[in-house]
Amino acid sequence: MKKIAALFAALSVAGCITVADAGALVDISVLDRSSGQQLEVYRHRGRLYVAGAPGNRYAVILRNKSAGRLLTVLSVDGINALSGQTAATSQSGYVLSPAQSAEISGWRKSMDEVAAFYFTSVADSYAGRTDRPQNVGVIGVAVYREAEPVAMPEVAMQPRARGSLDAAEGASSRAEAKAAAPAQDAAVSKKAETRLGTGHGERISAPTQYTDFRRASDSPSEVVTLYYDSHANLLAQGIIPRPRPQPNPAPNPFPAGFTPDPPR
Repeated sequence: MKKIAALFAALSVAGCITVADAGALVDISVLDRSSGQQLEVYRHRGRLYVAGAPGNRYAVILRNKSAGRLLTVLSVDGINALSGQTAATSQSGYVLSPAQSAEISGWRKSMDEVAAFYFTSVADSYAGRTDRPQNVGVIGVAVYREAEPVAMPEVAMQPRARGSLDAAEGASSRAEAKAAAPAQDAAVSKKAETRLGTGHGERISAPTQYTDFRRASDSPSEVVTLYYDSHANLLAQGIIPRPRPQPNPAPNPFPAGFTPDPPR
């Protein structure tokens, strides 16, 4: 059981309606910040999907359904949205209080700002621009329950200072990705170019603060996954059902009254 310094999810969303109903502990949904609409979730072969509009800003909405605090490690396109590292479940994340909802609108840049999430091409995505395009099109949340308080006193770990994403940390993440990925995966295929990824947009205000959290277990209690792509791609893959054509109405033998004159 590890005691870590995590970020408290300070941005709450009142009255958020979660359509995914994805996890036992945490629900996840996507808000299109450009239109103000929550994206419809489609279920297909055991997976959940949303259709994003290229260029639109979006936010991931997390809701704690449990009666205790939870640690949520948020991954977007295989990258930790808090640190910018290639995502692993053991990393830091956002802590949600019981019944709390939080809006995560971008890549964490400091304790006060994030770089906005927006739907874009693979090449323009943050993953693509940092040589990690292999996992674009997926949002994941690893959820940890909090351990029971320990009776004996213990020394709290001091949270590591964070400002903007450290240049060395970013370079390290890119080096890890290059070492792990085969050389042939570095080039993005034409087919991949048609898919959606998540961009690194303008800075927006998103204040947060540190809090201590001790995981009840080394493995997450659950992992919730939500896939995304363009409406056209999801329609072509059969994930979004095509609308059924309306049958032509049967001819009416008595549509009117008296016989009109024909046109001259």
